[in-house]
Amino acid sequence: MQPEGEYLPANVIQSHMYQTLSGIQACHTRRIVHRDLKPANILLTGPKNDIVKIADFGLARAFSIPIKPYTKDVVTLWYRAPELLLKIDEYATPIDIWAAGCIFAELAIKDATFKGRND
Repeated sequence: MQPEGEYLPANVIQSHMYQTLSGIQACHTRRIVHRDLKPANILLTGPKNDIVKIADFGLARAFSIPIKPYTKDVVTLWYRAPELLLKIDEYATPIDIWAAGCIFAELAIKDATFKGRND
């Protein structure tokens, strides 16, 4: 854990994001959308906390073309993509990419980017 006020080194952020995006790509290649990516679902392991694992696939769903309607109340609010906030029920993999971008910003600035209390 980083002391208060210190930022993660750029190479650590780059490594964690590369591994996270690689994991998301593996899911999407297998036609799985995670639907709940957030820092709490990104686990760090290894001797130096340098190995990333994506966890909690409880809201994950298989998807196909054409996209079927899904529930809109997925993804923790702070990491929810605009299409979900606009109540669009046909969505797919871009919601995971949006959440990954929010996670990246949070790693870089040490604070959540979109702190919302409601939609």
